Amino acid sequence: MKICTWNVNSIKARKALALEWLKHRNHDIDVLCFQEIKTVEKDFPFEDFERLGFECHVFGQKSYNGVAICTKIPPKLVQKGLGDRDWDEQKRIIMVKIQEINLINLYAPHGGERGTEKFYYKQNWYKKLITFLKEYDFLKDPVLMLGDFNIAHRDIDVYAPEALADAVGTLPEERAAFEELLHLKFFDLYRHFYPEKRQFTWWDYIGGAIWKDEGMRIDYIFCTDSLLEKMRHIEIDLWPRKRKSPTPSDHAPLIIDFQ
Repeated sequence: MKICTWNVNSIKARKALALEWLKHRNHDIDVLCFQEIKTVEKDFPFEDFERLGFECHVFGQKSYNGVAICTKIPPKLVQKGLGDRDWDEQKRIIMVKIQEINLINLYAPHGGERGTEKFYYKQNWYKKLITFLKEYDFLKDPVLMLGDFNIAHRDIDVYAPEALADAVGTLPEERAAFEELLHLKFFDLYRHFYPEKRQFTWWDYIGGAIWKDEGMRIDYIFCTDSLLEKMRHIEIDLWPRKRKSPTPSDHAPLIIDFQ
């Protein structure tokens, strides 16, 4: 099974690219997890993905945020949001159960400079997520949690650690929240396979950052220990990020291959 996480930065803008990319890969992706789809559910391009054998589940909002899971394996259950009206006003998390695996797709807040409203929202969102996982005891069953976490975990995960120190995405408070999440017995699968490799998942559109490889690793796939031995390979696919047409997202897809 191959599962992909990809912040598409608008599914409408990236639909043609996504379909072209799937064809380029010989349609080897079994589950597609999108973030930042920026559209309400009724406007999601269901038919385009259904023609390729996907069943799509969408938790979206107009112009901002939004997540979706498109799967060739019918899910046993679907949950949209955290079950809290206030926190679910921003559409940031969707969960499905595929076979015996709880799959959690999330788009964490970008945040802001220390002391701003966006900074506190991001910190509190992570606290809410951690509380949610503990209360609902998702960790009893195998869990894959993936998406755009908007945090570069370590200095190796940014192209210029000194220049970007104490910036949004590398703030110590953000990294502490990330660590707390990992302490729920999750494994960062990219680091499991590549402990010291420097590779990124996001590059700014400005200044040709992708060609200079001036990026950050802010997209992740986590798993609980019961799944770890089943993992075979993880990759960051630069093909869709390096397209000039159709216009790319600022993120590249991250794919895990497991039995």
